[in-house]
Amino acid sequence: MATTELQRHGVVGNDRPRTKGKPLSVGRIALYLTLTVVSLLMVAPFVWMVLTSLKTPVEIASQDAGLLPEHWEFGNYVDALKAAPFATYARNSFIIAFSHTVINVLVASMAGYALARIRFRGSEVIFYAFIAALMIPTYTKVLPEFLIVRFMPLAGGNDIFGQGGSGWLDSWWALIIPGAVTPFAVFLFRQFYLDLPVELEEAARLDGLGEFRIYARIMTPQVKPALTTVALLTFESSWNNFLWPLLVTRTDSLRVIQVGLSVFKTENGPQWHFLMAGTTLATLPMVVLFLIGQRYFVQGFATAGLK
Repeated sequence: MATTELQRHGVVGNDRPRTKGKPLSVGRIALYLTLTVVSLLMVAPFVWMVLTSLKTPVEIASQDAGLLPEHWEFGNYVDALKAAPFATYARNSFIIAFSHTVINVLVASMAGYALARIRFRGSEVIFYAFIAALMIPTYTKVLPEFLIVRFMPLAGGNDIFGQGGSGWLDSWWALIIPGAVTPFAVFLFRQFYLDLPVELEEAARLDGLGEFRIYARIMTPQVKPALTTVALLTFESSWNNFLWPLLVTRTDSLRVIQVGLSVFKTENGPQWHFLMAGTTLATLPMVVLFLIGQRYFVQGFATAGLK
Protein backbone atom coordinates (compact mmCIF):
# COMPACT_ATOMS: atom_id res chain seq x y z
CA MET A 1 0.00 0.00 0.00
CA ALA A 2 2.82 2.38 0.91
CA THR A 3 4.65 1.67 -2.33
CA THR A 4 1.48 2.23 -4.31
CA GLU A 5 0.91 5.61 -2.66
CA LEU A 6 4.54 6.59 -3.33
CA GLN A 7 4.20 5.55 -6.95
CA ARG A 8 0.97 7.51 -7.26
CA HIS A 9 2.71 10.69 -6.03
CA GLY A 10 5.76 10.12 -8.19
CA VAL A 11 8.22 9.39 -5.37
CA VAL A 12 8.91 5.81 -6.48
CA GLY A 13 9.24 5.01 -10.13
CA ASN A 14 6.65 2.90 -11.90
CA ASP A 15 8.11 -0.07 -13.72
CA ARG A 16 5.18 -0.38 -16.13
CA PRO A 17 6.00 0.75 -19.65
CA ARG A 18 4.48 4.07 -20.59
CA THR A 19 2.73 4.38 -23.91
CA LYS A 20 3.55 7.45 -25.90
CA GLY A 21 1.32 9.02 -28.48
CA LYS A 22 2.14 8.27 -32.10
CA PRO A 23 4.01 11.13 -33.79
CA LEU A 24 2.16 12.95 -36.52
CA SER A 25 3.07 11.78 -40.00
CA VAL A 26 4.22 14.19 -42.70
CA GLY A 27 0.99 13.64 -44.62
CA ARG A 28 -1.20 14.49 -41.62
CA ILE A 29 0.84 17.61 -40.85
CA ALA A 30 0.45 18.72 -44.48
CA LEU A 31 -3.29 18.05 -44.25
CA TYR A 32 -3.62 20.17 -41.10
CA LEU A 33 -1.62 23.01 -42.66
CA THR A 34 -3.75 22.89 -45.82
CA LEU A 35 -6.99 22.95 -43.82
CA THR A 36 -5.69 25.85 -41.73
CA VAL A 37 -4.81 27.89 -44.82
CA VAL A 38 -8.18 27.14 -46.45
CA SER A 39 -10.00 28.08 -43.23
CA LEU A 40 -8.17 31.40 -43.04
CA LEU A 41 -8.99 32.12 -46.68
CA MET A 42 -12.67 31.40 -45.99
CA VAL A 43 -12.78 33.57 -42.87
CA ALA A 44 -10.81 36.51 -44.33
CA PRO A 45 -13.73 38.07 -46.32
CA PHE A 46 -15.97 38.00 -43.25
CA VAL A 47 -13.28 39.63 -41.10
CA TRP A 48 -12.77 42.31 -43.77
CA MET A 49 -16.54 42.89 -43.94
CA VAL A 50 -16.87 43.42 -40.18
CA LEU A 51 -13.83 45.70 -39.97
CA THR A 52 -15.00 47.74 -42.96
CA SER A 53 -18.40 48.21 -41.36
CA LEU A 54 -16.65 49.95 -38.45
CA LYS A 55 -14.69 52.45 -40.56
CA THR A 56 -15.53 55.96 -41.69
CA PRO A 57 -16.07 56.72 -45.40
CA VAL A 58 -12.77 58.67 -45.41
CA GLU A 59 -10.86 55.65 -44.11
CA ILE A 60 -12.45 53.33 -46.66
CA ALA A 61 -11.58 55.69 -49.54
CA SER A 62 -8.03 56.23 -48.31
CA GLN A 63 -5.36 54.07 -49.91
CA ASP A 64 -3.11 54.39 -46.87
CA ALA A 65 -5.66 53.06 -44.40
CA GLY A 66 -4.80 49.81 -42.65
CA LEU A 67 -6.93 46.79 -42.03
CA LEU A 68 -8.01 47.92 -38.55
CA PRO A 69 -10.16 51.07 -38.23
CA GLU A 70 -8.53 54.15 -36.76
CA HIS A 71 -11.87 55.20 -35.29
CA TRP A 72 -14.31 52.43 -34.44
CA GLU A 73 -17.63 53.71 -35.79
CA PHE A 74 -20.21 51.47 -34.14
CA GLY A 75 -22.78 54.09 -35.05
CA ASN A 76 -22.66 52.82 -38.63
CA TYR A 77 -24.99 50.01 -37.58
CA VAL A 78 -27.52 52.41 -36.09
CA ASP A 79 -27.39 54.70 -39.12
CA ALA A 80 -27.72 51.74 -41.50
CA LEU A 81 -30.87 50.56 -39.74
CA LYS A 82 -32.34 54.07 -40.00
CA ALA A 83 -31.58 54.39 -43.73
CA ALA A 84 -34.35 51.95 -44.70
CA PRO A 85 -37.11 49.94 -42.99
CA PHE A 86 -34.78 47.03 -42.22
CA ALA A 87 -37.07 45.77 -39.47
CA THR A 88 -39.73 45.17 -42.14
CA TYR A 89 -37.20 43.62 -44.51
CA ALA A 90 -35.87 41.30 -41.81
CA ARG A 91 -39.41 40.30 -40.80
CA ASN A 92 -40.29 39.47 -44.41
CA SER A 93 -37.10 37.46 -44.88
CA PHE A 94 -37.76 35.52 -41.69
CA ILE A 95 -41.38 34.75 -42.64
CA ILE A 96 -40.37 33.52 -46.09
CA ALA A 97 -37.37 31.51 -44.85
CA PHE A 98 -39.34 29.97 -42.00
CA SER A 99 -42.25 29.06 -44.32
CA HIS A 100 -39.91 27.50 -46.88
CA THR A 101 -38.15 25.54 -44.16
CA VAL A 102 -41.36 24.11 -42.67
CA ILE A 103 -42.88 23.26 -46.07
CA ASN A 104 -39.67 21.70 -47.40
CA VAL A 105 -39.03 19.59 -44.31
CA LEU A 106 -42.62 18.30 -44.15
CA VAL A 107 -43.28 17.67 -47.85
CA ALA A 108 -39.79 16.46 -48.77
CA SER A 109 -39.62 14.08 -45.80
CA MET A 110 -42.98 12.56 -46.72
CA ALA A 111 -41.93 12.24 -50.36
CA GLY A 112 -38.58 10.74 -49.38
CA TYR A 113 -40.27 8.26 -47.04
CA ALA A 114 -42.71 7.21 -49.76
CA LEU A 115 -39.94 6.68 -52.30
CA ALA A 116 -37.79 4.73 -49.83
CA ARG A 117 -40.24 2.60 -47.86
CA ILE A 118 -43.43 2.24 -49.94
CA ARG A 119 -43.37 0.10 -53.06
CA PHE A 120 -45.69 1.37 -55.77
CA ARG A 121 -45.74 1.40 -59.55
CA GLY A 122 -43.61 4.18 -61.01
CA SER A 123 -41.64 4.92 -57.84
CA GLU A 124 -38.31 4.44 -59.63
CA VAL A 125 -39.38 6.74 -62.48
CA ILE A 126 -40.39 9.43 -59.99
CA PHE A 127 -37.08 9.09 -58.17
CA TYR A 128 -35.10 9.44 -61.40
CA ALA A 129 -37.19 12.50 -62.22
CA PHE A 130 -36.02 14.07 -58.94
CA ILE A 131 -32.43 13.19 -59.85
CA ALA A 132 -32.89 14.86 -63.23
CA ALA A 133 -34.34 17.94 -61.53
CA LEU A 134 -31.13 18.25 -59.50
CA MET A 135 -29.22 18.82 -62.74
CA ILE A 136 -31.31 21.81 -63.87
CA PRO A 137 -29.50 25.12 -63.20
CA THR A 138 -31.40 27.43 -60.90
CA TYR A 139 -31.43 30.46 -63.18
CA THR A 140 -32.92 28.53 -66.10
CA LYS A 141 -36.07 28.05 -64.00
CA VAL A 142 -36.56 31.73 -63.19
CA LEU A 143 -38.38 32.70 -66.39
CA PRO A 144 -40.85 29.74 -66.43
CA GLU A 145 -41.64 30.28 -62.75
CA PHE A 146 -42.17 34.00 -63.33
CA LEU A 147 -44.58 33.32 -66.19
CA ILE A 148 -46.52 30.82 -64.05
CA VAL A 149 -46.80 33.37 -61.24
CA ARG A 150 -47.73 36.20 -63.62
CA PHE A 151 -50.47 34.26 -65.41
CA MET A 152 -51.88 32.39 -62.40
CA PRO A 153 -55.63 31.93 -63.09
CA LEU A 154 -58.13 33.66 -60.81
CA ALA A 155 -55.41 35.52 -58.89
CA GLY A 156 -54.56 39.21 -58.83
CA GLY A 157 -57.37 40.14 -61.17
CA ASN A 158 -56.67 37.39 -63.71
CA ASP A 159 -59.51 35.51 -65.35
CA ILE A 160 -59.68 31.73 -65.63
CA PHE A 161 -57.20 31.90 -68.53
CA GLY A 162 -54.69 33.95 -66.51
CA GLN A 163 -55.28 37.20 -68.39
CA GLY A 164 -56.23 40.72 -67.30
CA GLY A 165 -54.35 41.06 -64.02
CA SER A 166 -51.01 40.59 -62.31
CA GLY A 167 -51.49 37.09 -60.92
CA TRP A 168 -49.42 36.38 -57.84
CA LEU A 169 -46.96 39.21 -58.48
CA ASP A 170 -46.24 41.38 -55.44
CA SER A 171 -47.88 38.92 -53.05
CA TRP A 172 -46.86 36.45 -50.36
CA TRP A 173 -47.91 33.58 -52.65
CA ALA A 174 -45.19 34.49 -55.15
CA LEU A 175 -42.57 34.68 -52.42
CA ILE A 176 -43.44 31.43 -50.62
CA ILE A 177 -44.92 28.87 -53.02
CA PRO A 178 -42.30 28.72 -55.85
CA GLY A 179 -39.22 26.85 -54.70
CA ALA A 180 -40.70 25.79 -51.38
CA VAL A 181 -39.82 22.11 -51.99
CA THR A 182 -36.42 21.19 -53.41
CA PRO A 183 -35.39 17.97 -55.21
CA PHE A 184 -32.22 17.78 -53.13
CA ALA A 185 -34.25 17.58 -49.91
CA VAL A 186 -36.34 14.72 -51.29
CA PHE A 187 -33.21 12.89 -52.42
CA LEU A 188 -31.48 13.35 -49.04
CA PHE A 189 -34.48 12.13 -47.06
CA ARG A 190 -34.86 9.10 -49.31
CA GLN A 191 -31.24 8.10 -48.72
CA PHE A 192 -31.66 8.33 -44.95
CA TYR A 193 -34.96 6.43 -44.87
CA LEU A 194 -33.45 3.67 -47.01
CA ASP A 195 -30.80 3.06 -44.37
CA LEU A 196 -33.28 2.43 -41.53
CA PRO A 197 -33.87 -1.25 -40.56
CA VAL A 198 -37.02 -2.94 -41.84
CA GLU A 199 -37.67 -4.36 -38.35
CA LEU A 200 -38.75 -0.92 -37.12
CA GLU A 201 -41.73 -0.61 -39.43
CA GLU A 202 -42.61 -4.32 -39.16
CA ALA A 203 -42.81 -4.02 -35.37
CA ALA A 204 -44.90 -0.85 -35.74
CA ARG A 205 -47.34 -2.58 -38.10
CA LEU A 206 -47.69 -5.47 -35.64
CA ASP A 207 -48.66 -2.87 -33.04
CA GLY A 208 -51.40 -1.65 -35.36
CA LEU A 209 -49.86 1.65 -36.50
CA GLY A 210 -50.87 3.05 -39.86
CA GLU A 211 -48.44 4.22 -42.53
CA PHE A 212 -48.55 7.89 -41.57
CA ARG A 213 -48.00 7.17 -37.88
CA ILE A 214 -45.06 4.91 -38.77
CA TYR A 215 -43.58 7.77 -40.79
CA ALA A 216 -44.21 10.43 -38.13
CA ARG A 217 -43.60 8.57 -34.86
CA ILE A 218 -41.19 5.73 -35.70
CA MET A 219 -39.06 6.52 -38.76
CA THR A 220 -38.70 10.31 -38.87
CA PRO A 221 -37.26 10.67 -35.33
CA GLN A 222 -34.43 8.38 -36.52
CA VAL A 223 -33.29 10.82 -39.23
CA LYS A 224 -32.56 13.94 -37.16
CA PRO A 225 -29.34 14.71 -39.10
CA ALA A 226 -31.34 14.86 -42.33
CA LEU A 227 -33.99 17.07 -40.74
CA THR A 228 -31.37 19.51 -39.44
CA THR A 229 -29.41 19.53 -42.70
CA VAL A 230 -32.46 20.23 -44.86
CA ALA A 231 -33.76 22.85 -42.43
CA LEU A 232 -30.46 24.75 -42.31
CA LEU A 233 -29.85 24.60 -46.07
CA THR A 234 -33.42 25.67 -46.85
CA PHE A 235 -33.37 28.56 -44.38
CA GLU A 236 -29.98 29.74 -45.64
CA SER A 237 -31.00 29.58 -49.30
CA SER A 238 -34.27 31.39 -48.68
CA TRP A 239 -32.75 34.01 -46.38
CA ASN A 240 -30.04 34.88 -48.94
CA ASN A 241 -32.31 34.81 -51.99
CA PHE A 242 -32.06 38.04 -53.95
CA LEU A 243 -33.11 37.60 -57.58
CA TRP A 244 -36.56 36.05 -57.12
CA PRO A 245 -37.87 38.55 -54.51
CA LEU A 246 -36.51 41.36 -56.66
CA LEU A 247 -38.46 40.11 -59.69
CA VAL A 248 -41.84 39.46 -58.05
CA THR A 249 -42.15 42.37 -55.58
CA ARG A 250 -42.61 46.09 -56.12
CA THR A 251 -43.53 47.52 -52.71
CA ASP A 252 -41.38 48.03 -49.60
CA SER A 253 -43.87 46.10 -47.48
CA LEU A 254 -42.82 42.87 -49.24
CA ARG A 255 -39.14 43.56 -49.81
CA VAL A 256 -36.61 41.20 -48.20
CA ILE A 257 -33.39 42.11 -46.45
CA GLN A 258 -31.09 41.13 -49.35
CA VAL A 259 -32.99 43.42 -51.71
CA GLY A 260 -33.10 46.13 -49.04
CA LEU A 261 -29.29 46.28 -48.98
CA SER A 262 -29.40 47.76 -52.49
CA VAL A 263 -30.49 51.13 -51.01
CA PHE A 264 -26.83 51.71 -50.13
CA LYS A 265 -25.83 51.59 -53.81
CA THR A 266 -26.29 55.19 -54.90
CA GLU A 267 -25.43 57.06 -58.09
CA ASN A 268 -22.18 58.21 -56.51
CA GLY A 269 -21.17 54.65 -55.69
CA PRO A 270 -21.82 52.22 -52.84
CA GLN A 271 -21.89 53.50 -49.28
CA TRP A 272 -19.48 50.82 -48.16
CA HIS A 273 -19.64 51.48 -44.43
CA PHE A 274 -23.44 51.16 -44.38
CA LEU A 275 -23.47 48.30 -46.89
CA MET A 276 -20.99 46.26 -44.86
CA ALA A 277 -22.87 47.01 -41.63
CA GLY A 278 -26.15 45.85 -43.16
CA THR A 279 -24.52 42.77 -44.66
CA THR A 280 -23.01 41.86 -41.28
CA LEU A 281 -26.43 42.10 -39.63
CA ALA A 282 -27.95 39.99 -42.43
CA THR A 283 -25.26 37.33 -41.93
CA LEU A 284 -25.63 36.96 -38.16
CA PRO A 285 -28.83 34.80 -38.17
CA MET A 286 -27.20 32.16 -40.37
CA VAL A 287 -24.05 32.07 -38.23
CA VAL A 288 -26.15 31.56 -35.09
CA LEU A 289 -28.27 28.83 -36.71
CA PHE A 290 -25.20 26.96 -37.92
CA LEU A 291 -23.57 27.11 -34.49
CA ILE A 292 -26.74 25.69 -32.95
CA GLY A 293 -27.19 22.83 -35.42
CA GLN A 294 -23.64 22.20 -36.62
CA ARG A 295 -23.36 18.73 -35.03
CA TYR A 296 -26.38 17.34 -36.88
CA PHE A 297 -25.51 19.36 -39.99
CA VAL A 298 -22.02 17.87 -40.34
CA GLN A 299 -23.33 14.43 -39.42
CA GLY A 300 -26.00 14.69 -42.08
CA PHE A 301 -23.53 15.42 -44.86
CA ALA A 302 -21.04 12.85 -43.60
CA THR A 303 -23.70 10.14 -43.44
CA ALA A 304 -25.16 11.03 -46.81
CA GLY A 305 -21.72 10.84 -48.36
CA LEU A 306 -21.29 7.23 -47.19
CA LYS A 307 -24.51 5.98 -48.77
